[in-house]
Amino acid sequence: MRAQATLETPGVPKGADSRDRGAAPVRPRPRAGVLLAVFLACWLVPVAANAVDTPWLLPPLILLGTAGLLRSGRSLLDRLVLALALLAGLTCAAGLIFTVWPWELHPVPVTGLTLTVLALAAVLSRRAPRLPRPGWSDLVSLTAATVAAGYLATPYLRADGFGQRLNLAMIGEDNSRHPALFDAIGRLGGYLFVDPDVSRQHIFSGLIHYPQGWHLLTALLDGFQTPGEPPSGPALMNHYLFWSLATFAMLVLTLIWAAHHLAGPLHPPRRMVLIVAVTALALGTELPRLFVAGYPSETFGLSLAAILVALVARPLHRLREQLLLIGALLIGIGFSYYLFLLPAGAMALCWLIADRRRLRLRPRTVAVVAVPTAVLAPLTAVIGVVVAGQGEALAAPGGVPPAATFLTVLGFGALVVAAVLARTNLGEPPWRRYLAVLAVTLLFCGGVAAANLVNGTQPAYYVGKTAHLLIVVFIAGTAALARLVPVPAQSPDPEPRRRPITAALPAVASAVLVTFAVLAGTGMVSLTGGYFHRNGSDTTWAGSWAHHDRRAVSRTAFVTAVAAQAYPAIPGTVTLVVDQKGTQSYRESIFLSAIQSTSGQTESGIYFPTFQEPARTAQILRRVPRPLRLLVADRSAQQAIDEILGADPSLRSGLTVVPLQATMTR
Repeated sequence: MRAQATLETPGVPKGADSRDRGAAPVRPRPRAGVLLAVFLACWLVPVAANAVDTPWLLPPLILLGTAGLLRSGRSLLDRLVLALALLAGLTCAAGLIFTVWPWELHPVPVTGLTLTVLALAAVLSRRAPRLPRPGWSDLVSLTAATVAAGYLATPYLRADGFGQRLNLAMIGEDNSRHPALFDAIGRLGGYLFVDPDVSRQHIFSGLIHYPQGWHLLTALLDGFQTPGEPPSGPALMNHYLFWSLATFAMLVLTLIWAAHHLAGPLHPPRRMVLIVAVTALALGTELPRLFVAGYPSETFGLSLAAILVALVARPLHRLREQLLLIGALLIGIGFSYYLFLLPAGAMALCWLIADRRRLRLRPRTVAVVAVPTAVLAPLTAVIGVVVAGQGEALAAPGGVPPAATFLTVLGFGALVVAAVLARTNLGEPPWRRYLAVLAVTLLFCGGVAAANLVNGTQPAYYVGKTAHLLIVVFIAGTAALARLVPVPAQSPDPEPRRRPITAALPAVASAVLVTFAVLAGTGMVSLTGGYFHRNGSDTTWAGSWAHHDRRAVSRTAFVTAVAAQAYPAIPGTVTLVVDQKGTQSYRESIFLSAIQSTSGQTESGIYFPTFQEPARTAQILRRVPRPLRLLVADRSAQQAIDEILGADPSLRSGLTVVPLQATMTR
């Protein structure tokens, strides 16, 4: 099966390499004085932006500069998404440099280095930055991603005060761990696994070897927004939630782009149907749970995987850019969520085999990209599995029952596969390659489920993660359905009897009906709960979340908010919350330590094999080093502490007990 490259310029033979184009003139290299001025500007621009407190302008400048040097893609959205993918993967790799050089994540040196690399690339490739004109579909796609993110943001936007926002965040326990990683990387200026001994003082040891690509990227970008001291307290949680929401918007945008890239040129009605369908599916399936439950790393990894799926199925015409993007995507997936690295690598291998004839024409380029990719992409996976023993996590219980998840995908997947097998689509190489990508994903899902069964556990948590990847592949495949939507036919008669508007009415009506069916089927209109509704309820994840009662603040969230605002962290002192139930104490303490940037100090008082009280409180008093401050949120907990201290008065040394009952009036 031979690859078919994406054609950006009409008239270029299929599979032809860019060097076969004889029409493109070769630009002369600029003079030495011009080069010196350009490289000097690469450093003066970030210095000036930092001096006038506008470093937030630098990331868009870098994105546009990168997009301007690329030549693949026909639209502005193509360039921006490809540039975003390239920068994401390369920044994950460059994070190793940022971790060890003396400037850490400071905006000026990071931007100076990046602009210098871009200028050097422009000189070597003899390209001047150039961007396509924006089109209506670019604007609609960006608007759709923004609307989807805004829909999920409504509960936070309606929340009154920190307590209600914290209550929403505490729906997902991982919304305590990811802010701690985001905060620690921002404070230490790089990857935590590079120096575990120092990192252990600032973060829970179980997170030191967790994939940190997303956290480094967001901490880096956050430094452009708030140069100087990283955010702390409630502001830290607000910044983390903003970047989580932005990451979900990136997922929606990359899914829209991937579907359009797979489809190839589309008639405007088909393009509109596809944009609406992808956005509705992104909200109507289980994907919004990634934001609600606090899985930003997985969301980021799925975004990169969506781009990879599209590039494998329909590769770019320019081989160098295709190679660079595949390498950058594999590195980004490996650094952010390496569970998806195995299927992503298998997809890339499918492309390498299918496109081997073109690759033989560029052996040095292949070697230059393949060697660092082979070293960097599996780096965090090797460290996590070999050093931290994270391979055992595949058998982790919990999560949404995978059987229910796969049942919701079954009908959707069958519909997509049927559309791919239609004669209109299957006759084109990209769709045959898409079936290969889908087969890889299905094998991966089955393999993880089989690994769970072999280990004696029921398929659960990580099998559900593989289902998310399958959903992403299916959503990208909705392009096959969009290609089957009727469009106005071109009349061979030079003087048609019917007016153009009248002739287009049947096709427009079909597009409207398909759009309405998609909105109803995904639950985006309130006629039904949607095909992908949650277990035990007649609503989708997005619908349930968007209509969440912000005023119903749980006791756990209320206690945590009171503790965070009334009792700031004391340097050198371990602060923990003790409540009536061990599960309450655990969640209150873990979120409080994330908000106060003390998860490294509180580890010994949070993670126990049992949640039973008063046994858990007794272990806290015996295990946690002094000085220790206990914020007691329940009278029965206070009585338990008094009994433990009465039985062993030596535990009073270095201990401060603070009752919270007096301040807990609602």
